[in-house]
Amino acid sequence: MNFLTRLLITALVAFGLSYLLPGIHFDSLVPALIFALVLALLNMLVKPILTILTFPITIITLGLFLLVINAVIILLADKLVDGFKTDGFWSALLFSIVLSVTTSLINSSSTKE
Repeated sequence: MNFLTRLLITALVAFGLSYLLPGIHFDSLVPALIFALVLALLNMLVKPILTILTFPITIITLGLFLLVINAVIILLADKLVDGFKTDGFWSALLFSIVLSVTTSLINSSSTKE
């Protein structure tokens, strides 16, 4: 599946989750599309650096600290994208978990076809 399709899926899922999860707010679909692009860039550029810097903590927590890194990436996207707001760390953590699981399920089911 190509990059633009994955961005569109992420944007639509994130926008839908803003109606289901407390603490996540999008003004419209356009900020959700921008959010998906910013999230992809942050995951490509910032997440590897954070993962390397926190490698000892990640080992000690058996990988659970990666959830914290994902929440930090969501909070960074909150600061960079106008029209997207999270109410705090716990909202970002829950949003990152549900967003990751949902988009993974959609992407894996669409590649089997």
